[in-house]
Amino acid sequence: MIGAGAILMRRWGKDTELPALGSTPDIPQAKAQGIPTLKMPTAKGWEPGHKPTAAPGLEVNAFATDLIHPRWIYVLPNNDVLVAEALQQAGPVKTAFDYAIFATMKRAAAIGVSANRISLFRDTDGDGVGEIQQTFLENQNQPFGMALVEDTFYVGNTDGIVAFDYEAGATKITGEGRKLVDFEAGGHWTRSLLVSPDETKIYAGVGSLSNIADHGMQKEEGRAAIHELNLADGSSRIFASGLRNPVGVAWEPNTGELWTVVNERDGLGDEVPPDYLTSVKDGGFYGWPYCYWGQTVDDRVPQNPEMVAKAIDPDYALGGHTASLGLCWMPVGTLPGFDTDGMVIGQHGSWNRSNLSGYKVVFVPFENGAPAGKPRDILSGFLAPDEKVSYGRPVGVTIGPGGCLLVADDVGNAIWRVTGAANVKPD
Repeated sequence: MIGAGAILMRRWGKDTELPALGSTPDIPQAKAQGIPTLKMPTAKGWEPGHKPTAAPGLEVNAFATDLIHPRWIYVLPNNDVLVAEALQQAGPVKTAFDYAIFATMKRAAAIGVSANRISLFRDTDGDGVGEIQQTFLENQNQPFGMALVEDTFYVGNTDGIVAFDYEAGATKITGEGRKLVDFEAGGHWTRSLLVSPDETKIYAGVGSLSNIADHGMQKEEGRAAIHELNLADGSSRIFASGLRNPVGVAWEPNTGELWTVVNERDGLGDEVPPDYLTSVKDGGFYGWPYCYWGQTVDDRVPQNPEMVAKAIDPDYALGGHTASLGLCWMPVGTLPGFDTDGMVIGQHGSWNRSNLSGYKVVFVPFENGAPAGKPRDILSGFLAPDEKVSYGRPVGVTIGPGGCLLVADDVGNAIWRVTGAANVKPD
């Protein structure tokens, strides 16, 4: 009841508040919340015949259904589609706020027993539906990121990167994996993977344990960072740090720069600070936990002026608490009506904002290696208009067979396929 009252007060006058977007966002003044906002729609899923709303000129169909919390997608060279099915697992409940978060996440189907598997889908007749389904790899530890380099398949489990022998065209991996890198589990548990263009390195996003280093910086060692694994000698290092929760990672092919989407901290207001899309510099520090959007100090955190002075401004704000997770590069001409190169972003949606944000798949146009223009919707309709229920929540995004866009939906338990409307065959 207290939380509901706090949300009502915070919503007062907010219907017209503009989101913090773009390269030079207007970020409101921070207001630390004694009672953090907890507002999550109940997970409902999709009724028969109901699906996300595609932008004009586009069509969407279900490529795969009846999964168990699908989070990330990877397409093999033979166009087989791999889907990582995993779920946040409940931690210890020590306080009333811990219980409130647990109850909120459970209602949203965001916490529970993890399937811990990777499934394979094959579309043999070219109708845009993966009619062959096979368990590709099982008994993993919250698998997320996937990558293939020659005859080795890599999995980003929450506790590290594991390598498996792979044969071209195989529909199942049965051999034992080899642990290459250890990560600390818990907290922000996803571990995205991205192979370098020359296939000599793998980059992995590792999120923080807590919101603002609540248990001390020692507990955050090696976290809130993007790691680089050298495949030749097995060595690893932190490539960039101060990134609270860097999930999706992608290459901008014209400049060769690494980009990521980052989920920023909670408890400072609906638009403070915004989640963001940014290029990632080797050795760069991006502020967390000491400051945000460059050098705006977070007074809740014991400060380190030297680190604040080093903090790099992100490139592009995506609005407060959109939970931007998925990221992929989409070349011009991939989808009709999208006449520039750019990044596609899967926005999982907020759970800590008085007016909900995200719950859509958006496109950010690029020019000369940088964002240039406002985000455009590709898919929407995942959230009911009254914000009480969610039909789905988009996560991973990738370019699929034939130049379609594939989207993982972990509440709808589906993989959606987006194409030009004229290219879609009848169901």
